[in-house]
Amino acid sequence: MELEDIINIWEAHQKQPKQSKDAVRFFDGKTPYSTHPLWCATSIAVETSLDEKTREEGSLVLLYHDVREDTNKDLPDYLSERVKYLINEMTFYGGMQEEMNEIWNKPKEVRLYKLYDKVNNLMSGSWMLPHKRKAYEEYTKKLLENVERDYGDLNITRIARAIIR
Repeated sequence: MELEDIINIWEAHQKQPKQSKDAVRFFDGKTPYSTHPLWCATSIAVETSLDEKTREEGSLVLLYHDVREDTNKDLPDYLSERVKYLINEMTFYGGMQEEMNEIWNKPKEVRLYKLYDKVNNLMSGSWMLPHKRKAYEEYTKKLLENVERDYGDLNITRIARAIIR
C-alpha cells in the first residue's frame, strides 16, 4: 500500500461516488467514506499472525474493495491480476443477501477480508435498526468462525468477538 493508493481511494470515494450519499459514512453523514477502507487495510497490514503475502495482498484488496460497488472510478492498472481477482470476488452488486449466500463459495482469503469489512461496519453501526444489526452480527459470527478455522486466533477475530453481542 502506497501513498498513491490512499490518494486513489480518497478520490474515488470523495470525488467520484456513484451517489452523493456514498461519500460519507451512514452513522453520521459527515465522516468521509474513505475512512472505512483505510481502517480495513491498515488493520490487516498489522496482523502479524498472518503471512506477509496475505497482509500485503489483503491491504490492497481491502483498500479498493468498495470501489466497484460504490464509485465511478476504475481500479488502477498497476494492481496485480491476483489483487484485482480478489477485489472482484469481494464485490456483490446484489447487496447483503447475495453476499451472505455467495461468500461461502469464495476463496478463504475473501472471507478473511470480509471479516475486516464487517467488523468495521459493526463498530460504526449505530445507524442499524435492531433486526438488521442482529442479522449482520449473525453473519459476522459465521465469518468469524470460518476465519478462525482457517487462520486461527487473530486480532480481528478478537475484536469481532468483543463487539458481537
